[in-house]
Amino acid sequence: MIFKLKISKIFLILTCIFLSSCLANVEEAIEENPIIDFCKTRSYSLHVKTIIDVNCVQCHGQGGNFPNLTTFNGIKNNASAIKSETESRRMPQGFSLTTEEIQIISCWVSEGALNN
Repeated sequence: MIFKLKISKIFLILTCIFLSSCLANVEEAIEENPIIDFCKTRSYSLHVKTIIDVNCVQCHGQGGNFPNLTTFNGIKNNASAIKSETESRRMPQGFSLTTEEIQIISCWVSEGALNN
Protein backbone atom coordinates (compact mmCIF):
# COMPACT_ATOMS: atom_id res chain seq x y z
CA MET A 1 0.00 0.00 0.00
CA ILE A 2 2.80 2.44 0.91
CA PHE A 3 4.58 1.53 -2.33
CA LYS A 4 1.47 2.45 -4.40
CA LEU A 5 1.14 5.75 -2.51
CA LYS A 6 4.77 6.66 -3.27
CA ILE A 7 4.30 5.84 -6.96
CA SER A 8 1.16 7.99 -7.07
CA LYS A 9 3.02 10.94 -5.54
CA ILE A 10 5.92 10.53 -7.96
CA PHE A 11 3.51 10.31 -10.90
CA LEU A 12 1.70 13.45 -9.72
CA ILE A 13 4.96 15.38 -9.35
CA LEU A 14 6.22 14.31 -12.78
CA THR A 15 2.89 15.23 -14.37
CA CYS A 16 3.02 18.71 -12.82
CA ILE A 17 6.58 19.24 -14.03
CA PHE A 18 5.69 18.09 -17.53
CA LEU A 19 2.62 20.32 -17.78
CA SER A 20 4.40 23.38 -16.43
CA SER A 21 7.23 22.94 -18.93
CA CYS A 22 4.69 22.78 -21.77
CA LEU A 23 3.08 26.02 -20.65
CA ALA A 24 6.44 27.77 -20.55
CA ASN A 25 7.20 26.69 -24.12
CA VAL A 26 3.85 27.94 -25.42
CA GLU A 27 4.31 31.34 -23.78
CA GLU A 28 7.82 31.65 -25.18
CA ALA A 29 6.61 30.83 -28.69
CA ILE A 30 3.89 33.45 -28.48
CA GLU A 31 6.31 36.13 -27.30
CA GLU A 32 8.92 35.27 -29.95
CA ASN A 33 6.45 35.36 -32.87
CA PRO A 34 3.90 38.11 -32.25
CA ILE A 35 1.16 38.43 -34.83
CA ILE A 36 1.43 41.80 -36.53
CA ASP A 37 -1.72 43.25 -38.05
CA PHE A 38 -0.85 44.37 -41.60
CA CYS A 39 -3.42 47.19 -41.48
CA LYS A 40 -2.25 48.56 -38.14
CA THR A 41 1.26 49.05 -39.49
CA ARG A 42 0.27 51.13 -42.55
CA SER A 43 0.19 54.90 -42.41
CA TYR A 44 -0.74 57.78 -44.65
CA SER A 45 2.65 59.50 -44.51
CA LEU A 46 4.79 56.38 -45.03
CA HIS A 47 2.66 54.34 -47.39
CA VAL A 48 -0.50 55.87 -48.87
CA LYS A 49 0.93 59.28 -49.82
CA THR A 50 3.79 57.64 -51.70
CA ILE A 51 1.41 55.41 -53.68
CA ILE A 52 -0.84 58.37 -54.56
CA ASP A 53 2.09 60.65 -55.46
CA VAL A 54 3.73 58.08 -57.74
CA ASN A 55 0.59 56.69 -59.40
CA CYS A 56 -2.25 59.23 -59.25
CA VAL A 57 -1.09 62.85 -59.02
CA GLN A 58 0.05 63.06 -62.64
CA CYS A 59 -3.65 62.94 -63.63
CA HIS A 60 -5.30 64.06 -60.38
CA GLY A 61 -3.02 67.02 -59.56
CA GLN A 62 -3.44 70.79 -59.68
CA GLY A 63 -5.49 71.67 -62.78
CA GLY A 64 -5.94 67.99 -63.65
CA ASN A 65 -8.85 65.57 -63.41
CA PHE A 66 -11.22 65.61 -60.46
CA PRO A 67 -10.54 64.82 -57.66
CA ASN A 68 -7.37 66.72 -56.81
CA LEU A 69 -5.20 64.29 -54.83
CA THR A 70 -2.28 66.57 -54.03
CA THR A 71 -3.29 67.24 -50.40
CA PHE A 72 -4.24 65.09 -47.45
CA ASN A 73 -7.73 66.63 -47.37
CA GLY A 74 -8.25 65.90 -51.06
CA ILE A 75 -7.24 62.28 -50.52
CA LYS A 76 -9.21 61.83 -47.28
CA ASN A 77 -12.37 63.39 -48.74
CA ASN A 78 -12.20 60.89 -51.60
CA ALA A 79 -10.82 57.92 -49.65
CA SER A 80 -13.81 55.63 -50.25
CA ALA A 81 -13.78 56.32 -53.98
CA ILE A 82 -10.00 55.80 -54.14
CA LYS A 83 -10.40 52.47 -52.35
CA SER A 84 -13.22 51.39 -54.66
CA GLU A 85 -11.46 52.48 -57.86
CA THR A 86 -8.15 50.84 -56.96
CA GLU A 87 -9.74 47.59 -55.71
CA SER A 88 -11.73 47.28 -58.95
CA ARG A 89 -8.52 48.14 -60.84
CA ARG A 90 -10.31 50.91 -62.79
CA MET A 91 -7.66 53.30 -61.48
CA PRO A 92 -5.02 54.21 -62.24
CA GLN A 93 -5.95 54.09 -65.91
CA GLY A 94 -3.60 52.25 -68.21
CA PHE A 95 -2.04 50.09 -65.51
CA SER A 96 -2.80 48.64 -62.10
CA LEU A 97 -1.35 49.03 -58.66
CA THR A 98 0.27 46.00 -57.10
CA THR A 99 -1.86 43.83 -54.83
CA GLU A 100 0.11 45.12 -51.85
CA GLU A 101 -0.46 48.76 -52.82
CA ILE A 102 -4.20 48.10 -53.16
CA GLN A 103 -4.22 46.40 -49.74
CA ILE A 104 -2.39 49.36 -48.19
CA ILE A 105 -4.98 51.82 -49.50
CA SER A 106 -7.84 49.53 -48.48
CA CYS A 107 -6.46 49.11 -44.96
CA TRP A 108 -5.83 52.80 -44.53
CA VAL A 109 -9.38 53.67 -45.56
CA SER A 110 -10.89 50.89 -43.42
CA GLU A 111 -8.88 52.11 -40.41
CA GLY A 112 -10.42 55.59 -40.73
CA ALA A 113 -8.18 57.31 -43.30
CA LEU A 114 -6.09 58.93 -40.58
CA ASN A 115 -3.37 61.54 -41.12
CA ASN A 116 -0.71 59.35 -39.54
